[in-house]
Parts: sequence; C-alpha cells; structure tokens
Amino acid sequence: MTVPTHRQKYIPMPQRTAPKLISNTLARRIFMHRQSLCTPPTTKQSKDDLRQLIGKLGFVQLDSIATVERAHHMTLFARNQTYQTQHLAALLEDDKALFENWTHDASVIPTEFFPYWMRRFERDAEGLRSRWQKWQRIGFEEILDDTIAHITEHGPVMSRSFGGNEKKNSAGWWNWNPSKTALEYLWRTGRLAATKRQAFQKVYDITERVIPSEHLKPIRTDKALVDWCCTNALERLGFAAPGELAAFWGIITAAEAQAWCADKGKSLPRVITDSADGSKPKECLADPAILSLTESELKPPPRLRVISPFDPVVRDRKRLRRLFNFEFRIEVFVPEAKREYGYYVFPLLEGDRFVGRIDMKRNTKTKTLNVTGLWWEPGIKPSKQRLAKLDAELIRIARFVECNDLHIHCATR
Repeated sequence: MTVPTHRQKYIPMPQRTAPKLISNTLARRIFMHRQSLCTPPTTKQSKDDLRQLIGKLGFVQLDSIATVERAHHMTLFARNQTYQTQHLAALLEDDKALFENWTHDASVIPTEFFPYWMRRFERDAEGLRSRWQKWQRIGFEEILDDTIAHITEHGPVMSRSFGGNEKKNSAGWWNWNPSKTALEYLWRTGRLAATKRQAFQKVYDITERVIPSEHLKPIRTDKALVDWCCTNALERLGFAAPGELAAFWGIITAAEAQAWCADKGKSLPRVITDSADGSKPKECLADPAILSLTESELKPPPRLRVISPFDPVVRDRKRLRRLFNFEFRIEVFVPEAKREYGYYVFPLLEGDRFVGRIDMKRNTKTKTLNVTGLWWEPGIKPSKQRLAKLDAELIRIARFVECNDLHIHCATR
C-alpha cells in the first residue's frame, strides 16, 4: 500500500445559483425595453439618434408591402413619432452607416457588423448555390463572373435594367430570370452590395465600392461568429433560450447556440420567466444587467401604438404568445376566404399589453387613411379612454404617411 506523502486538497465543485424567478410583467417590460419600446416616443430624433436606435435593435426588417407604409418605416415610427424617412435613406445611401442584407429576411443592419456577415457569406455560399440549383434557377451560375465584370466596368445596375434580351418576369422570386438570380446570389454571398433602392428595387454595386474599407476585414472563425451572435442576441432579448439566440440573427444553427450556452453560457445567470398564456414557466439564459431591474423603472409609455406585422417584438410567435398571450399571424398568403382578420393586419400595443388588431389602408390618390377592421382581444373593453388613445395614434399615423383625412369604416365598440 502506498502512503501519500502529502494531503490531497479538497476543491469544492462550484454551485450554480438557483435561477431567479421573473414575473410575467417584468419579463414583458425587459423585452420591450431591449426593443426600445419603453422609451418616450416623443423625444426629437436626429439622424444620429436613428442610427443608434437601429444599432440597439440590431437590424430592421424590410418589406415591400405598403398598405399604409413600408414595414421598416412603421417599425421605426412606432418607437419615435418624430422619425424621418429621409434620415434612414441618408444613413444607407450617403453615410454608409447601414447596409442591406439578410438576417432571417432582408434587413438594414449597422455597417459595423459587416465583418460578421462576411463570415456568414463564406459559410452560406455553397449551400445557397445548391438550394437555388434545386429550385431550377437554371443558368445563373454561368453568368456570375460576367455579372461582376459588367458592374465593375459599367457601374451599378438594377435587375430590371440588366440581362439583355432575357424574358422579364414579375410574378415573384419563383420566376426570376438568370440575371436577376445572379444578382441576388452575388448580393446574398457578399460580392455585391445594395448601394440604394429606387422604387424599392435594389441598385447593386461591387461591395468594395459600397462598404467602407474599415469594415471589410472578415471574422475568420466560426467560434468568433457564434460568440458574437449569441452575445449580441442576448443583449437585445434580455433573456433567451438557445433556440431564440440562434433565431435572432438567422446566421448560426440551434446546435451552435446550444453549444455556446453550455460553454460560455455557464458563467451567465439563469432566470425563470413566468408565462402569460398558462404555459410552463421557461428557464432562460439572462443578460446579468436585467437582474436588478424592476417593473416600475421599466414602465412603458401608456399610449396605444400600431405595430408593424414585421416588428421584431412580434417576430418570434412562440415568445409573443408566452410573454403577451397574443396569437398573431400574417395572412398575406392565406386565401381571402380563409383569413380570420385580413390581408395585412397590425397588432395594437397599449402600454405592455397587446389589446387588439387593426386593418387599414392608405389611399394615396385621395390622401385618406381608411380603417376597415378593428378587433379587440378577449377581455379588452373599448372604453372612451382607450378609443381616444386609438384615435390619437391613427391621427399620428395619418400625418406620418401624409394623409389629410382619416375614415373609420367599421364599428369600434
């Protein structure tokens, strides 16, 4: 038997602190605060303030539908009623402080994040090419180099003015001609960038002529990319499960986020968030800064606000249901006879509760904002005070979209 010559030192295993329970109200308000919906929306906003807001959000999704105004403008207006659309255009086209590319969908993104997208382009290129080949976008691969050469020599192009005598299709992405597909592929994989839009059509140019040189140094490892994605998603969500971290930017996989949580996430606190829909409370990873927050200091403005269907606060439908007990879907692609509400319906947010939804459309010829449908959530009463809040918001939106008249064609009680 060997006798040890020294005493073994006892090293206790670290004990994980029990997750902190967060009330549903506080959880909603933390999320809204991180999505800039607890800030007074009346503060005068400068162009630089707008740049900082988009940086705080992380990105703003673009969409072509403009029943009232395009989604990105509605998202930004919901956070500040002094928002000016020309400031967004200047940040994109003149200052190059923002760039346009893909998160989970087409979005405007702070240009300082571009090195991480360069890594994404490297990761996605082959998979994207393979998928698009299977979707029978025949012929685009053969003209990629010619497309780059043409733009290098002749300058920026739009898809509608590029492609020679190819048949022009307008039915949607499934009918793109080879030139349109080549342009989109080169944009999605980083060799081209959108320098501006005309009538909401992208104008493509060589990336090095659009993105400032200081942002053209790619992140070289997947580990660095995953760390950035998870850290920055958690900052903007406040608390999140691995799947929510992965889905935020749409860049990394759920498995990569899970591995990050098991590794770097070990040093971060956990919280259990109470649910509004009666589901089981959910344990999440938390940004340490949220642990000291209280409901009273995060109280959102009491006004009633119209929220874009593409707003980041409603994008994750499971999170929306869990935190706000609000079911929502966009019915654009639902056949009219099967729609529950309407083609393009906007959620209504009052304080920290979703209280209803509204269907409305701008008539650009008569400069009239027409409200054609209004539905209150169960248990929500259309009191005089609530209706006054709604009227005030509709008047603000009418002014924002340059309508002189507001017509309500539905019952509000």
